[in-house]
Amino acid sequence: MIKQYKLRFYNFRLVLFLVAISAIGIILVGSARDDLRSKQLIGVIMGLLIMTALSLLDYSWISNFQWILYGVNIVLLLIVRLFGDSANGAARWIDFGFIRFQPTELSKIIIILFFARFFMDHEEDLNTPKTLAKSVLLLAVPLFLILEQPDLKNTLMMLAVFCILIYIAGLRYKIIGGTVLILVPLIIIFLSIVVQPDQKLIKDYQRDRIMSFLYPENDEYSDDIQQQNNSQTAIASGELIGKRLSGSDEVTSVNKGNFVSENQTDFIFAVAGEEYGFIGCVIIVLLLLAIAFECIRMSLRAKDLSGKVLCCGIGGLIALQSFINICVATGLAPNTGTPLPFVSYGLTSLVSLYIGMGLVLNVGLQSSTYNKEIIQKEIDRREDYL
Repeated sequence: MIKQYKLRFYNFRLVLFLVAISAIGIILVGSARDDLRSKQLIGVIMGLLIMTALSLLDYSWISNFQWILYGVNIVLLLIVRLFGDSANGAARWIDFGFIRFQPTELSKIIIILFFARFFMDHEEDLNTPKTLAKSVLLLAVPLFLILEQPDLKNTLMMLAVFCILIYIAGLRYKIIGGTVLILVPLIIIFLSIVVQPDQKLIKDYQRDRIMSFLYPENDEYSDDIQQQNNSQTAIASGELIGKRLSGSDEVTSVNKGNFVSENQTDFIFAVAGEEYGFIGCVIIVLLLLAIAFECIRMSLRAKDLSGKVLCCGIGGLIALQSFINICVATGLAPNTGTPLPFVSYGLTSLVSLYIGMGLVLNVGLQSSTYNKEIIQKEIDRREDYL
């Protein structure tokens, strides 16, 4: 469970990136809503402590409980489906009185951990119809419960992450090609249906967000596109170094004037652009890219397929979430309500991501180089004994 590790294999560079991006998150959340600054700080401290503890636990030992974790995940998603606290028309939270817990955020990490072990256990027969069908079925159950909240964005995101996981696990290109040939026409048909006024595939508010993105000039969808227009205005107004660093204290600030709703979560990137300008935005993007890159680098040093898939899954999740959030804030994608990893306010999301990073750090600690040293020492010990 807990092994003796060598300190030189601990990825302090990744920890430094995480502390830096989290510090920026605390500053930006406090700028958006001063009353949430202390809560974000508590979330970061809690996340760092959990990450450190998990980084010293053998991820292989944790993955032995894959089916228990899968079951816990399903139970949590069922609880939120049946008894969840609703907000903005969606039941995604479990209210404990003193804190609200969003199971979907933790579910992302559990799904990645589960399939990392599942694909390693089925490494030899991964490309057989039986294993592929079983993996799709096991994914469909939690994704259906997430979709029913309703939470289309996280459903699609985890579907994309699953594609990354199974590709890294060794899915044959012949199967990938066949799947693409089937999916592309289905996606075209799906999009052609959801833009119709009387469609039943997605909720009306989800359709309105898509339509406002496709037809921003249409007055019918002006309310839906207004948030993104204000976000783009905020980012542009920050110019090179932002209003905070330039000493500007305009009353017409988009951030200060509350022209963007949920600016502490979904549109935190707009706060960064307005307060700290182009330079601040570039620093955030580079830090997120560095974190995703470090996850991929850890995967190359993993001792087994499970560790490799786990690192790529966590890195892929962070990269996808970051990409979607920034695209929404800059008007390059429809509004989805996706938080920016380690920056947006949201304790469940923050702590869940730190759990994933703890697992990644442990994969790095048990690198192939480290294991070769352990094996060599064991061989030398036996030779000395003989």
